[in-house]
Amino acid sequence: MAASSSPLNLSRLELGRRPDCSVPNFVKLRRDASKTKYLPSRLCVASAANGGGFRNPVVEGDGIIIVDHGSRRKESNLMLNEFVIMFRDKTKYPVVEPAHMELAEPSIKDAFDSCVQQGATRVIVSPFFLSPGRHWHQDIPSLTAEAAKDHPEVSYVITAPLGLHELLVDVVNDRITYCLNHVAGEEECSVCAGTGKCRLYN
Repeated sequence: MAASSSPLNLSRLELGRRPDCSVPNFVKLRRDASKTKYLPSRLCVASAANGGGFRNPVVEGDGIIIVDHGSRRKESNLMLNEFVIMFRDKTKYPVVEPAHMELAEPSIKDAFDSCVQQGATRVIVSPFFLSPGRHWHQDIPSLTAEAAKDHPEVSYVITAPLGLHELLVDVVNDRITYCLNHVAGEEECSVCAGTGKCRLYN
């Protein structure tokens, strides 16, 4: 493909019309560029020549850190541990560590050190956040850069937050449906169990 026709050099509208390019589910193309405040000028695109989708970029030697905000509430922090176990079991990635940005341990530095100790030569930091706010723009990059100072031979990348991904629609709808079922008399989910919060208020 010539440089002038590369997906990265096309406008958003041209990308939407290109049959050989697919746009990630979390990106919504708009006609009015002024309304795309949180869309990057460069979009991740996949060529149909490569199967029309994204190839798995995680390779041997990668370590993954899934980082959330952190809480003073122990139960909230333990939920991240449970998610990391689910993620590791489903993806089969050998090195996956939880981290909390603040208020709890393990820290990003702890998780970074652990990845390197397990043989990681590249660390992928995945923010377990919905929106690209200040923590994604400033805090997580700063904390990760500080953690990486002890390992100059190790590269790292910070991925996008969850964002506007189509699958989140299913997640939110599933949560709403489950809680409404509980209000109607069915079993509580693990999040609400014992809290008394999943009920109908009059």
